[in-house]
Amino acid sequence: MEASNFFKFNKQQDHFDGDSSKDLWSIFKIMGEFVDGYDKLFRVGPCISVYGSARLKPGSKYYEMAIKTAELITESGFGVITGGGPGIMEAGNRGAHNKDGKSVGLGIELPFEQGVNDYVHPKYEINFKYFFVRKVMFVKYAQAFIVFPGGFGTLDELFETLTLIQTEKIKKIPIVLVGSEYWNGLIDWIKNQLIGGGFVNPDDADLFYLTDDHEDAVKFVCDFYKKQKPEPNFDY
Repeated sequence: MEASNFFKFNKQQDHFDGDSSKDLWSIFKIMGEFVDGYDKLFRVGPCISVYGSARLKPGSKYYEMAIKTAELITESGFGVITGGGPGIMEAGNRGAHNKDGKSVGLGIELPFEQGVNDYVHPKYEINFKYFFVRKVMFVKYAQAFIVFPGGFGTLDELFETLTLIQTEKIKKIPIVLVGSEYWNGLIDWIKNQLIGGGFVNPDDADLFYLTDDHEDAVKFVCDFYKKQKPEPNFDY
């Protein structure tokens, strides 16, 4: 259906012709997702978000590394938050499950993914319709982000978090990139194009930490919290 047949724009009255009630009612759906997410995640306690590709399979290098990372996260006293899907998300929840830790899955309604993985604890399963609500939950209740190789979604979540820290909308928290073979090209681009071109400050490169070792990744986070107490990342 062409846009012109979907709605008509009234130039004289400066508005779209049609019923606005659908848009207004969506506000209550959005509010409901925020309330449910805030309530459940507040009760979970300090967690670390694990990001990465939904396409990596069991047995692959980073899938297995994500399991070990999540096991160490759990042994260090944190819960694990993932997007609840397959791939790295499943590996993160699997590692938390292996150690009887808090395994949180923030699911999203997508046409090519069906429900959360089997390693999400039913008590900590939260499903969302709206991507932006889900992304707020990742950031608000995560004390750190450990990011494995991934696609557009992984990069979106990474750069949004970097932007929030850069603009001081949230406090600086650890962001760990795992896998130099994957991330080095992006880091070079950040240094050469963004920093070299004056688009960001040179010290913005210090907002993330790169490693190839899962133990080093978790240690970096734990060392950070030897100096300060974990707390939610927004004041509102």
